[in-house]
Amino acid sequence: MTFDQSPVQSSPEPVQPVWTPPKAPSRAGTLALAVTGITLAALALLLVFVYLASFLGTSGLLVSLLLALIPLTAVLFAVRWIDRWDPEPRPALWFAFLWGAGVSVVTALIFDLGVQLTIRASGGELVGNDLVTGVVQAPIAEEAAKGFGVLLIFWAIRRHFDGPVDGIVYAATIAAGFAFSENIQYFGTAMADGGPGVLGVTFLLRGVFSPFAHVMFTACTGLALGIAARRTGAFGAIGYFVIGLIPAVLLHALWNGASLVFVGDSALLRYYVFVQVPLFIGAILVVNLMRRQEKQVTQARLNEYSAAGWFTPEEVAMLATAAGRRQALAWATAQPPGRQAAMRGFITDATRLAFARERMLNAGAGARPADRSGEARLLASLRANRAVVIGTPPAARRD
Repeated sequence: MTFDQSPVQSSPEPVQPVWTPPKAPSRAGTLALAVTGITLAALALLLVFVYLASFLGTSGLLVSLLLALIPLTAVLFAVRWIDRWDPEPRPALWFAFLWGAGVSVVTALIFDLGVQLTIRASGGELVGNDLVTGVVQAPIAEEAAKGFGVLLIFWAIRRHFDGPVDGIVYAATIAAGFAFSENIQYFGTAMADGGPGVLGVTFLLRGVFSPFAHVMFTACTGLALGIAARRTGAFGAIGYFVIGLIPAVLLHALWNGASLVFVGDSALLRYYVFVQVPLFIGAILVVNLMRRQEKQVTQARLNEYSAAGWFTPEEVAMLATAAGRRQALAWATAQPPGRQAAMRGFITDATRLAFARERMLNAGAGARPADRSGEARLLASLRANRAVVIGTPPAARRD
């Protein structure tokens, strides 16, 4: 593994060479926002546990929670695989999970309570039924609550929200949290009402056949917001949010309605095989396509920086391919700890730089100042990390 040790003599447009980058924004505000968001979302999850314990009991809650961890683990492993190329900040992922498991569930429960109170107040003029609740009320309330969590993350950490894959990752994490809390309720109720037999069937349906159902629904909203990340700003994202919410609600309604329309195990199984399985396979293909596009964007944008002198062609080959990254990290493991950290930072910053460049190219003359200053900081960070990796001090500042 070798690196070019000569100082970079040029920089890509639209910025001039920046050896003293603009002062990075204070982390205090970001940290306070993250702590506040995670704390509030965790309190919401605590309220959900209290609510569930009120009718499941402590032992029922514990058993159901342990069972719900099984499909949750499978989903989170899948999310981690999707997120490998450009990993999202851990605090943001924790907030996403807690939003789904706590805030989204509380929101859906409050909405359901409001509907029930409205029906009672109507004096019999309004009548609730399972079809309306399952096919209309639940999909709208739940998908809006989950999707709004993705929109909040988009607004809060815009510079880390780079594209469709990021939107899918955050949406899937929120959906995993929601399904986790919902599974606790379903498993606990099944155990209380029907014993181990009913619990086993419920676990098979929710934990084995459909652990990714909520993920597939909410991913539509996340995908739309991921596209928005490369095409519009904070306010424009609201329109993309609404566009993504429509297929999320429709898919959710289709799933819920099937259990009411296709009566009997054989009919429901046929529906599952011929409708849901193809939809799930299609979702996998879309995710793979998005992940491949991430790599293509990384290579294309880094080639532009390479032409301007910021990277050598060998570095681009290392940074823009999975094999190159594996070789670089394997080389770094045999080096002192400082070089290991610098190599990881070099790869991370290069990926973020490529996506920042992509946003600016898509925005054209309307590129945000934050993206331009962020590009300068990333270029300076890359230069510093390269100096550590190759074991030479950074070149002197050019005036």
